[in-house]
Amino acid sequence: MQGLKISRQYYEEYGEPMLREQFPEILPYLAAGLCGSGSECFGFDDEISRDHDFEPGFCLFLPDESIVDRKTAFALERAYAKLPKEYKGLTRLTLQPVGGSRHGVQRTGEFFLSKTGSPDGKMTAQQWLAIPSSALAEAVNGEIFFDGYGEVTRIRERLAFYPEDIRRKKLAGRLLLMAQAGQYNFSRCLAHGETGAAQLAVHEFAVNAIDAVFLLNKRYAPFDKWAFRAMKELPELGYTAPLLEYLLTSDNQPENTEGKTRVIEGIASDIITVLTRDSLSEAVCGDLEKHAYSVNDGIADAGLRNMHILAGV
Repeated sequence: MQGLKISRQYYEEYGEPMLREQFPEILPYLAAGLCGSGSECFGFDDEISRDHDFEPGFCLFLPDESIVDRKTAFALERAYAKLPKEYKGLTRLTLQPVGGSRHGVQRTGEFFLSKTGSPDGKMTAQQWLAIPSSALAEAVNGEIFFDGYGEVTRIRERLAFYPEDIRRKKLAGRLLLMAQAGQYNFSRCLAHGETGAAQLAVHEFAVNAIDAVFLLNKRYAPFDKWAFRAMKELPELGYTAPLLEYLLTSDNQPENTEGKTRVIEGIASDIITVLTRDSLSEAVCGDLEKHAYSVNDGIADAGLRNMHILAGV
């Protein structure tokens, strides 16, 4: 059984009864669920995941102190700590994981501040551009089991995905880097006999292609160790994941280079097809660089449009 399901069952069997019996007066202001750091919050956990920072538990979100005071929050922390230490063969952690507790009582604003730099999900264009997609993914992943106050749900809805102009700015930058690395530098490095540099170009192409595919799907790319797994589940262009894996894991000996060049151009072509279909680009060619500038030209906000094309990467 995966961690998200374990968390929900633990909450329903022990957490919810505790809240109803001991804290009925603040229950309407609380939210409970599992989200944030950890493979279980994405549904990517397996047996290997259980070797660290894995336990039965859930997150309890509180509004600010004007609604739920510090004394009550402390009492809630103590009540949470007294919940069963063992559940379905798992034991609650006695030491906090690196970065602090992933479960238990926390202020809603503090949680979202730690993930996005904003306690309420309201951000400027500069903030949207600066935050790594993996941090935003952690802010909206997992599942909220209960939200009496609605605050957590409202913030997660605000953060659900980038505003369209921000998406375009980030996508334009990724496309430009894909063009430079894959459609230009890879073959140039090979022509110079620089096979190591060629593989660096492949890596740059793959990293930016992954982000571009997530942006086209209107999904946040998670932390890189989960990127391929998450990418394979995407409805649009998810099939490019094994092609990118091939590019990254094959060498640059002469017998491979022609095939790798075809794969790079094939991925570029498929991405261009989606760009034109979705009216993101008006360019008519196979050059990702021209499509990058066309995507950037479609940004409505003049200030954002006129920023450097790589401002979002």
